[in-house]
Amino acid sequence: MFNILVVEDDRSLRTLFCTVLSKNGFAYFEAKDGIEAWDILEKHYIDLIISDIMMPNMDGYELVKSMREVGYNIPVLMITAKDSFEDMQSGFHVGTDDYMVKPVNVNEMVLRVNALLRRSQIVNEKKLKLDEMELLYDDFTVYLNGESMILPQKEFLILYKLLSNLNKVFTRHQLMDEIWGVDTESDPHTLEVHISRIRERFRKNVPFEIITIRGLGYKAVKCNV
Repeated sequence: MFNILVVEDDRSLRTLFCTVLSKNGFAYFEAKDGIEAWDILEKHYIDLIISDIMMPNMDGYELVKSMREVGYNIPVLMITAKDSFEDMQSGFHVGTDDYMVKPVNVNEMVLRVNALLRRSQIVNEKKLKLDEMELLYDDFTVYLNGESMILPQKEFLILYKLLSNLNKVFTRHQLMDEIWGVDTESDPHTLEVHISRIRERFRKNVPFEIITIRGLGYKAVKCNV
């Protein structure tokens, strides 16, 4: 059973989230701010955190930032009333993994929690398997149809990101920020070139397809070989 830490200063909302998580088979811990969350983290093993941003004593940004600084890689789903792009950018910049804006659809929240947990397991194992295709993160190697191929680093990271999140659309900005870094001076056209190279390398007999979402970005979908 996975342990979820819910950090939310609104008691009724915190209770709602915990009730929904419990009904979906999760164990939960509660905290009303980042200080209480840290106390729980030091005493219990936590698989994922759901956190508000605006809280007394220590807010969500401070909590995530301090976690990442000391090496905690626990997935964080930020849930907040702050819905501007700048707020979302700030959350991702400190190390947030996903973001939802209030009012929250609790069924969608559970879907996102499950997706983050699956993604976390993939990252921890540092390998990804899709049918007969396997990607090994540590050495940027792809095994397919009995053959191995070492990819250039950024091509591998793009492919690994997309295949780890099948059917999820990533904007060009998201991929550029994650693969090249938020302060990169690389032209966005660089991403298109790398996507084209990946498609060229895996034209035939592969269990996936990278689809361009016009005006937005890319997603990978599973297909039959």
